[in-house]
Amino acid sequence: MNRNQYYKGNKMKKLLALLALTLASAAFAGGEMKEVCKDKLDKAGKVVNGKDGKPVQVCKKIKVHKKVEGDKVPEPAKKK
Repeated sequence: MNRNQYYKGNKMKKLLALLALTLASAAFAGGEMKEVCKDKLDKAGKVVNGKDGKPVQVCKKIKVHKKVEGDKVPEPAKKK
């Protein structure tokens, strides 16, 4: 392998790494993460209490997107 072929291969590897990094960072930039917790319920619908007497909570992480405000869509004219 001569010097020119090595340079082209190395340049391509750097370009692919940069592209992969760009795509990976764009996937995480979609919204902010928020943790939502609810009390755990049994089959009868009653709150389950832990050993300390406090209600047991089930928590999930969700992604929150910003709402974009826009112009109101006009109502179509009613035909007679």
